[in-house]
Amino acid sequence: MPRRLLATLSVTVAAFVSVSISPASAGLDARAPAAPLTLAVIGDTPYGPEQVASFPQLIDDINRDPRVREVVHLGDIKNGSSLCTDEYFDHVFSEFNRFLDPVIYTPGDNEWTDCHRANNGAYDPLERLDAIRSVFFGEPGSAHGVRPMSLDTQANDPAHATFAENTRWVESQTVVAAVHAVGSNNGLAPWFGGAETAEQTERRLAEVEARTEAALAWVDGAFDVAEERGLRGVVISMQADTFIGGGNSGFAEIVRRLADRSRAFDGDVLLLQGDSHRYLVDKPLADGHAGYGISEPVPNLTRIVIEGETTSEWLRVTVDPRAEQLFRWQRVHPR
Repeated sequence: MPRRLLATLSVTVAAFVSVSISPASAGLDARAPAAPLTLAVIGDTPYGPEQVASFPQLIDDINRDPRVREVVHLGDIKNGSSLCTDEYFDHVFSEFNRFLDPVIYTPGDNEWTDCHRANNGAYDPLERLDAIRSVFFGEPGSAHGVRPMSLDTQANDPAHATFAENTRWVESQTVVAAVHAVGSNNGLAPWFGGAETAEQTERRLAEVEARTEAALAWVDGAFDVAEERGLRGVVISMQADTFIGGGNSGFAEIVRRLADRSRAFDGDVLLLQGDSHRYLVDKPLADGHAGYGISEPVPNLTRIVIEGETTSEWLRVTVDPRAEQLFRWQRVHPR
């Protein structure tokens, strides 16, 4: 029996009606008045044993909010000093399937890139990336959670079929896309404390190059869909805080592509990020960005870094195509 079915059957939900959503049906929003969409956005959690124990409470808090339609997890399902075991990945997978609403997850660096650390188990990071894909993306195009939801996935692109974790859907006149970009300078940080072999360096750099190429194509695809359908907004979610330190080489191509496509887009763009753990709302490209060589302003891109390393807060993001302001958000502290 498939892993997802086992997890779903383990959840008893009284009087709950499942509704399947496909990208095609969601895309009808472009041709008709669309109801608001509410997302619950979390990330950098659960961190450590205490948060692993309290993560079910966070799930219950979000499940109790009738406005939430989808849950977006921005990656880092563990802290940076705990073991990257199959058993832990399976546990978090089971927890994701306790959410009543679909869960769209993008990987973080703690669950694969940084697993070379001794206190993480001294794993080969690319072996752990394969494990993450096997556990969380074994059914490409399917969200986690009780209510089924179909997603467009890059696994359907023969040129980038490895990247099932890059997903998107259209709802409320907005494209929402998950892009696999991680901390540790997007994976450029050397493994094993800088003591990696020449062969490991070659493999690491090849992975970064391939994943960045896939990310650029996925960003382009999201904006292409928005422009072709005349949508009002684009939401891009990723784990990495791409503006730590003013500019990092691993993110340069992605940030420049976001700048170019956002500037040319006649709508609003929301960039959701985790990684640095402290809540922040800004317009990082409003005056260009010297660190990334961006000279022209990008006034229509707003970024939110969510509060991380906590199970006592989540971010409620509302997309309302009937309102003048497409995106609204609120920090939720249920306890």
